Amino acid sequence: MRQIAFAIALAAALASQAAAATPPEPAEFARYAEAVLADAYRTDAPGVAVLVMRGDEVLYRGARGEADVEGNVSLQPGDRFRIGSVTKPITAAGLLTLVDAGKVSLDDPLSKYLPDYPGGAGVTIEQLLNHTSGIKDYTGIPGTMEGPILRDVTTAQLVDYFKGETPDFAPGEAWMYSNSGYVLVGAVIEAASGQAWYEYLEQALFKPLGMKDTGYGADPDVVARQVKGYIAGDQSPAPPLQISMTQPHGAGGLVSTVDDLARFSRALHEGRLLKPAIYARMVTPVGRAMDVGYGYGLETSAVRGAPALQHSGGIAGFNSHLTYVPGPDITVAVLQNNEWPSPAQESRSLARRLAAAALGEPYPSAKPVAVEPEVLKQYEGVYRVDKDATRTLRVVDGMLTARRTDRPRETLTAIADDTFLYSNGFDRIRIERDAAGKVTGMRFWAEGEGEGALAALTDEALPEPVTLPREALERLVGTYSADGVELSIALEGDALSGHIKGQPASVPFEAITPTHFTGDIVGAELRFAPDTGPARSVAMRQWGETIVFERVPAASLPGGGSDE
Repeated sequence: MRQIAFAIALAAALASQAAAATPPEPAEFARYAEAVLADAYRTDAPGVAVLVMRGDEVLYRGARGEADVEGNVSLQPGDRFRIGSVTKPITAAGLLTLVDAGKVSLDDPLSKYLPDYPGGAGVTIEQLLNHTSGIKDYTGIPGTMEGPILRDVTTAQLVDYFKGETPDFAPGEAWMYSNSGYVLVGAVIEAASGQAWYEYLEQALFKPLGMKDTGYGADPDVVARQVKGYIAGDQSPAPPLQISMTQPHGAGGLVSTVDDLARFSRALHEGRLLKPAIYARMVTPVGRAMDVGYGYGLETSAVRGAPALQHSGGIAGFNSHLTYVPGPDITVAVLQNNEWPSPAQESRSLARRLAAAALGEPYPSAKPVAVEPEVLKQYEGVYRVDKDATRTLRVVDGMLTARRTDRPRETLTAIADDTFLYSNGFDRIRIERDAAGKVTGMRFWAEGEGEGALAALTDEALPEPVTLPREALERLVGTYSADGVELSIALEGDALSGHIKGQPASVPFEAITPTHFTGDIVGAELRFAPDTGPARSVAMRQWGETIVFERVPAASLPGGGSDE
């Protein structure tokens, strides 16, 4: 009953929100969407397909960019893309149809379906669906992307690859995104239905809903009409990492179109796919998943104050997002054939901008304002977010930049007095001052929503880069390894750089001390040991995790030679 009450309250809140806005007519919205896409995407580069609907009404359906850059083939709105983790809500819904049919219970242990899975008796189906199982994400196992990801595998072989890994935490004690959990959701579908997970989805979802362009990414017939994927970033488009599409499985293995994603989303959220009680559980975060607002394959969010349900996807060569705003019945599907879109192109941000406009509350265009250099200097400092994290504001090349602990540095744009916008166009900060005008802190709005979180200015000194003699840098140069991941440290001119094998580019690092370096553009920090002589190890901290790399002896390197 609690979940049903939540769904009723959610619908009431959304209806109230929708009544306060004036939704646009389709022609008006289409002009807006075309302008947004024209501003963000070139016609001669990888691009995007978009569909925005309000109920049965299509507000905008279009595409911009190229499906095949080399062949100069333009993208079409009905093209097929890999959808990455937008597969997850579809896989979750497939399993929930089995729950509705009485073949699976959300409280069942994993061991009921995979008897030999280590610790499976302590993991429930619900914990797989909401990422609270503690099962380690197989895509993060060191060395996976350097070989194993290329192999065609069965479900059993893929499960065997990660089932021996030590869990990240006891089931239900925390939340951590796990692709392994959704491989196991697929395995449960297979055990309960007697069919391959993608065959069951075809029978239970795709055919009944008319999703004729959605299918398994390892099926040659499905792939035949798929557009090419790229890594573009700020450079010329390049081919992405090659992977076997058997590997993403129920976590990310589907190919689809914007039209089919809209069909799925509307059927799911409009009550044509699941019984009300099971749907309510799907959209209601419970336990530690409440910390991040994650249901079963769906993230709870908000757009201009209106609650929304959504999921993003990223996979080799592609980027995607699916958003649904229940009250006004708005669906936004965004599919891109670029794995590394710019901030203006990022699929989640684009979907948010389009959903807000469809609500009748478009985000205003942020016009930069000039700020005197002496005012920018007032903002510099270390601001305390919580006991583990800070945001550091620093002026770099005449622009204010912000960096949260273990995150990449962002260049901010001034849009009003003491107010700055992040590159995604939504996150913003406002500098807080006391009665005398002295800076005391900052308030941060994630995605421009809510009341904002206050971070007080501390008296901690800014970590200033230092200039080291060349010999102090040369002792750090070499190849380091940790569980099959190879990190190369080199000198480029008089600056240190680091490169992870298999990644496309080296990252520059600045010295804070002779053993402590920061790579602000990726949010990574390096600490070398010992303090003198050739370094024997380097600890890299990024995104809250630390990996210790040990120097690889020269004799072990291809071609021999010396790195000491």
